[in-house]
Amino acid sequence: MEIERKFLVDNIPFDLTDYSFHVIEQGYLNIDPVVRIRRQDNNYCLTYKAKGFLEREEYNLPLDKKSYDHMLTKIDGHLIRKTRYLIPLEEHLTIELDLFEGCHKGLILAEVEFESKEEANAFIPPQWFGEDVTYSPQYQNNTLSRQIK
Repeated sequence: MEIERKFLVDNIPFDLTDYSFHVIEQGYLNIDPVVRIRRQDNNYCLTYKAKGFLEREEYNLPLDKKSYDHMLTKIDGHLIRKTRYLIPLEEHLTIELDLFEGCHKGLILAEVEFESKEEANAFIPPQWFGEDVTYSPQYQNNTLSRQIK
């Protein structure tokens, strides 16, 4: 089960070079239900995501590069490209800060995953976080793959 909140970010008040990151590209084979392929650095996977916003089921299956490359030709919409910075927050929480590239260049989203729905609802975001877009379908990656900013 994935439990996360998502926020827009306008300005990052620190230098990102101090944090580890992943280079991600992902495409969607289907959006209802969501079936996604993703390359994160040199790792590849196929992901199924159930419907939902704050809380939803997610299953990941590993792929090899050849399978990923084959399925890449089958995606519907734009390939999403982003760099994800991992920023420790408090206790066990991490901010996944996504800086989008390509047709969504300039979009910055911060996601925080939680162990429970109660923890997610009690979360007080840092001041530099912008609008909470957790429940906005406009900022789900599968929607972004079908629109140009």
